[in-house]
Amino acid sequence: MFNTIGFIGTGTMGSAVARAAVKGAPEASILLSNRTPAKAEALAKDLGVQASDNETVARTCSLIFLGVKPQMMAGMLEAIAPVLAARSDRFVLASMAAGLDARRIQAMAGGKYPVICFMPNTPVAVGAGVVQYYGLDATEEELDGFQALLAPAGLVDRIEPAQLNAASAVSGCGPAFCSLFIEALADGGVACGLPRDKALAYAAQMLAGSARMVLETGAHPGALKDAVCSPGGSTIQGVRALEKGGLRAAAMDAVLAAYEKTQELGT
Repeated sequence: MFNTIGFIGTGTMGSAVARAAVKGAPEASILLSNRTPAKAEALAKDLGVQASDNETVARTCSLIFLGVKPQMMAGMLEAIAPVLAARSDRFVLASMAAGLDARRIQAMAGGKYPVICFMPNTPVAVGAGVVQYYGLDATEEELDGFQALLAPAGLVDRIEPAQLNAASAVSGCGPAFCSLFIEALADGGVACGLPRDKALAYAAQMLAGSARMVLETGAHPGALKDAVCSPGGSTIQGVRALEKGGLRAAAMDAVLAAYEKTQELGT
């Protein structure tokens, strides 16, 4: 579908998506550009693709990933707008900037170009991520091609435009929340006498396995929790301590705070 794919911005998210794209389109020509050229060059060498610059990506690629921060998007697109305007062929812009909807991207780019807005998370780098997306002025073929391209990233799900910011707050920001929880569990294990490396490995594998049970069994998390809590046992005492500490309310508040900030970035 997309023979030439370019990335403008190869930071944490851009590089994670690039790794998935290399697997999803092994025959495509992939160009990487970054404001720090050395970073793009290092990633290009690692992935076996080509380092480039913004202008070349804008001029030649049929799918252009925009991986810069929301605050930098307007300036970057303004700089390449004349190059995009000079093109006579069709191309698609794919933005992963939190809070900026597709119409804002079109306005910043200076044309009614096809736009796909999507929100990946960092686990896409290891094929276990989540990517939500929607399109504006993109064809069904282009949207299907985008989904197929990023299939190696993990779960790729097309959603309604109004849902993207909420999705970002859950799965885009969620790896940070989960990492914090894993670290806290490991700290507890260390406090109980476990070596740090073992405590981290146990906590991380436990979280991965618990998530897999939810996905593969379809069981409600509450039922899975109840299955571990024997009457008068150790686990229910731990659950009591977490409830006393407000774990669930804190998790909900974290998602809401992330959502509100994402909304703010789009104003």
